[in-house]
Amino acid sequence: MFVVIGVSGGIAAYKAVQLVRLLVQHGHDVHVVPTGDALRFVGLPTWEAISRNPVTTSVHDDVPKVRHVALGQSADLVIVAPATANTLAKMAAGLADDLLGTTLLATTAPVVVAPAMHAEMWRHPATVANMAMLHERGVHVVGPDDGALTGGDRGPGRMSEPDAIVQAAYAVVGGGDLSGLRVVVSTGGTREPIDPVRFLGNRSSGKQGVAVAQAAAARGADVLLVTANVDSGVLAAASLPSSVRIETVTTTAQLQRAMTDAAPHHDVIVMAAAVADYRVAEVSDRKLTKEAAGAQERTLALVENPDILAGLVAARRDGQTIVGFAAETPGEGETLVARGRRKRARKGVDLLAVNEVGWSTGFESDDNAVIVIDAADDVVAEVRASKRAVADTLWDAVSAVRAPRR
Repeated sequence: MFVVIGVSGGIAAYKAVQLVRLLVQHGHDVHVVPTGDALRFVGLPTWEAISRNPVTTSVHDDVPKVRHVALGQSADLVIVAPATANTLAKMAAGLADDLLGTTLLATTAPVVVAPAMHAEMWRHPATVANMAMLHERGVHVVGPDDGALTGGDRGPGRMSEPDAIVQAAYAVVGGGDLSGLRVVVSTGGTREPIDPVRFLGNRSSGKQGVAVAQAAAARGADVLLVTANVDSGVLAAASLPSSVRIETVTTTAQLQRAMTDAAPHHDVIVMAAAVADYRVAEVSDRKLTKEAAGAQERTLALVENPDILAGLVAARRDGQTIVGFAAETPGEGETLVARGRRKRARKGVDLLAVNEVGWSTGFESDDNAVIVIDAADDVVAEVRASKRAVADTLWDAVSAVRAPRR
């Protein structure tokens, strides 16, 4: 899509940088139109670097191409974020004293605004009347949220988070490349009880799977996220939209039931959870104590857990795409790709995301390094970046796999 992002002069302009970045990552042609005041918060070089397009604020630039109306005419979508009280008032009055104003008057594309201002300004009768007028004209509104504002104040007026704005915009235009897809993602690490106090587990934080769900929602998918022992702080930091449904599990058996029940109703399955390979054969109803052991060593009998991913592949329905994750520590003389190819063949998945893990890599961090292998055993992507960027790379690969089917 050809997307125009209008940025008006408010402190929330810094959030618009991430908004532009997300849309560019999703493959859209993004053109930023800041007001003069907006450039006092975020400079022109930043907008050009992030959008990968030239940026101007003047109706007198690029006159031969009639840029002051061409942007609006070319747009498939216009987003104004932040939309200050002043900008909303100018929109309601139809003023066109800068490039953003002329662009808004020249466009027939859907317009989405994300208001940002102090609570008193948001509640003022003039702003209320302006918003009513914009609603009547078909302008779509995201937020504002209720929360911390500049200067220590709190209340309605906080600009919505970039992910929420993107999702709302996609809902307006149906433009997300995953729009219409039903996606289920598992994340976290399962825990197998030993007694009422202890368990067998792993170091997975769930951050990568949460990022996968976050990226899918931002690109228009309907998402179910099945979390196994994911800390609430990880979920809070992701600011997942309310449309992402969350189901919580603890053990491998519970995860298997949740994923098996959900699978028939979803187009894409992503198994990002770290599943315990074994569980304790006999779980004690009481805490195991040193006194009861009678020796310095205690032996726990373990039995193998079911292979959830293989079971989902065996029961797959036509048109379903299944993605697995593999955290690996390759042996001597063995490459990560070779190990990943063998695992992908055993599992039978459409895509396998492989990442090397160790004592200080892979788990619990905000970044990841992943190699994506497809059903032909080709490496279709290799990325070392934030877990959100890894998630978008993975969805790019999923879209490529599904393209012939859609």
